[in-house]
Amino acid sequence: MTMFDWQVKNGDSVVAPHERLSWPRTVGIGLQHVVAMFGATFLVPVLTGFPPATTLLFSGIGTILFLIITQNRLPSYLGSSFAVIAPTIAASTSHGPSGALGGIVVVGALLMAVGVIVHFVGIGWIEKLMPPVVTGSIVALVGFNLAPVAKSNFEAAPVTAFIVLALLLLSLVLFRGLLGRLAIFLSVVVGYFIALARGEVDTDPIGAADWVGLPDFTAPTFHLSVLPMFIPVVLVLVVENIGHVKSINTMTGINNDHRIGKALAADGLATVIAGSGGGSATTTYAENIGVMAATKVYSTAAYWIAGAAAILLGLSPKVGAVIASIPPGVLGGVTVALYGLVGILGVHIWVTNKVDFSKPINQFTAAIALVVGIADFSWTIGDLSFGGIALGAISAVVIYHVMRIIGTWRGTVDLEPTSEGVEPIDPNDMTTPGNGPELAGKQGI
Repeated sequence: MTMFDWQVKNGDSVVAPHERLSWPRTVGIGLQHVVAMFGATFLVPVLTGFPPATTLLFSGIGTILFLIITQNRLPSYLGSSFAVIAPTIAASTSHGPSGALGGIVVVGALLMAVGVIVHFVGIGWIEKLMPPVVTGSIVALVGFNLAPVAKSNFEAAPVTAFIVLALLLLSLVLFRGLLGRLAIFLSVVVGYFIALARGEVDTDPIGAADWVGLPDFTAPTFHLSVLPMFIPVVLVLVVENIGHVKSINTMTGINNDHRIGKALAADGLATVIAGSGGGSATTTYAENIGVMAATKVYSTAAYWIAGAAAILLGLSPKVGAVIASIPPGVLGGVTVALYGLVGILGVHIWVTNKVDFSKPINQFTAAIALVVGIADFSWTIGDLSFGGIALGAISAVVIYHVMRIIGTWRGTVDLEPTSEGVEPIDPNDMTTPGNGPELAGKQGI
C-alpha cells in the first residue's frame, strides 16, 4: 500500500487508520475534528497574545506534516500546547513576542532531537530519567504555576467569568457525546455573546478585518535568558506524545510503539515551523482522541480534511479578529478550570501508575517540586533567569535521582519501580489539552 491508498470501508464498523469511509462521510468526520480542536487551539494564542489566525494556520500545516512523517499511520491532530503558556507569557514580558517565539523554536528543535534518539534506541531511557512520580510532578506544576494568570483574567470581569465557568460545568453534566466534549467551546461561545451584551467586546477590529488574507507573521529572536523557561516544556511534550501513541494503540489494537520516535520528531518539526512564523507550540490533541472514541473512525484521511480546514481558517483575518476579541472575563471563566486541569493531569499520572506516596523518595520529589513551581521561585545567574517551572522540573529530576542513588548505596530507600512507562490515556476521561491538556474529550498531556 502507498501512503495515500486508503481502503474504502462501508457500513458502521470500526475504521482503521489505513481505511476510510466514503469521501462525503470522511469530510464530515474531519470537520468534527476541527470543531473538537478549535476551542483549545484558539485559546492558547489569545492567552499569550499571539495572532490566533497564525496559530490556526500553523496548526493545520503541522498536522499534515505529522501525517506525512508518520506515513499516514498515526491519526492525530496537532493543536496548541497549554504547556507553553507560562514561559511564553514570561518571555513576551521581557523580550517581546519574538523572544518567546525563539524559545518555542528551541523547544521544537530539542523535541526533534529526542525523537531521533527514541527512533533508534527506544523510550527506555526516558522512563528511567522520568519515572511516574517525576513526570506527574512536572506536569502538575506547569498547570498550577498558571493560577495567578487565571485569577487576573477572572477579576477583570468577575460576573462574566462566573457565568462562563458555570456554563462550562453545566455543559459537562448536561450533554453527552460530542456536545459534552465541546464544553469549553460551547461555554466560550455563549460567554462571548453574554460579554457582547454587557459591552465588554471591542468589535471595531472585526469590522476592519478582511475575509481572506494572510495572517500576521513574526520572526523569532533568540535570547539565552529565556531558555530555562522553555526547556521543561520539552519533557511535557514528550509525555503528551507518548501518551497519545499509547492511547491509539489501545483504541485500535495496533502496536505503534515503533513510530513514537517519528511522532516526537514530527511534533518537534511542526513546533519549529510554527515558532519560526509566529505560531504557538504544537502537541497531539486529546479532544480528537475523544472524537475517535465516539465515532470509532480512526482514519488518517479525516485528519487530512481537518488539517486543510485549519489552514483555510488561518487564511481568514476576519476569523482571527473574532477570536482575538474574546474579552478577559470569558477567558477567566475557562482558564480557572483549564489551568487546574493541567495540574490535575499530573495527579492522574500518579494515580494511574500507582505511585506510592508513603515512600519518602516520592513524597519529597513531588512536594518540593510543586511548591517551587506554584510559588514561582526564581533564580538569576548572569543573563540566565530560572523561573518556577524550570526550577520545579529540575528539582523533581535531581531530588528523585539523588535520593535514589544515595538510598540504594545506604540501603535506606524502598524504590518505586522506574520502568512502568507512560500510562495510556483513557479516551473516555473528561479532562483536558495538549495536549496541553483540554477539558473537551480528553487528551493526554
